[in-house]
Amino acid sequence: MLYFVLFFSVLVIQRLVELFIAKSNEKWMKKQGAKEYGQSHYRMMVAIHIAFFISLLIEGGVFHSGVNPFWPLLLAGFILTQLVRIWAIASLGKYWNTKIIVLPKADVVAKGPYKHLKHPNYLIVTLELLIIPLLFNAFWTLFIFALLNQFILSIRIPLEEHALKAETDYGQVHFKTKGWIPLFKKEK
Repeated sequence: MLYFVLFFSVLVIQRLVELFIAKSNEKWMKKQGAKEYGQSHYRMMVAIHIAFFISLLIEGGVFHSGVNPFWPLLLAGFILTQLVRIWAIASLGKYWNTKIIVLPKADVVAKGPYKHLKHPNYLIVTLELLIIPLLFNAFWTLFIFALLNQFILSIRIPLEEHALKAETDYGQVHFKTKGWIPLFKKEK
């Protein structure tokens, strides 16, 4: 149980730090003339993430059934996702946010993990929503929030791509790719 409390606490602190960074970046971007898109779905996305934490706390903490026997592998996977998360946030710098905020005429960031994936942060979140519940045998949390995450991403990614194409050079940077991974070329 102590491991769960420590892990959960670190996770909550990490998310609060990220929200602070996002708010600071939002303020800077809006001062530069950035536009916000997708406000209506953002509330739903936040609700899903809060519900994930509550579900994890109940299933993994209150009804704690122990740590997964493969915990060293799962923990290593989690640490790897966090390193890629930091890389993604650092690569976007002031442009990183939890909201869809786009600065018109800005050059699209195509460095770091964004050189290889269009949306590395969404892949990281998807992996986290699998790894974290597995780590604490929270199988209902895994099942429910893996589905909810895919649902919200099916709304969010098209909205974000539309905003980026409308306001930046995103279409020129990623014109040859389809899906999340630039290795997959569009069919002619």
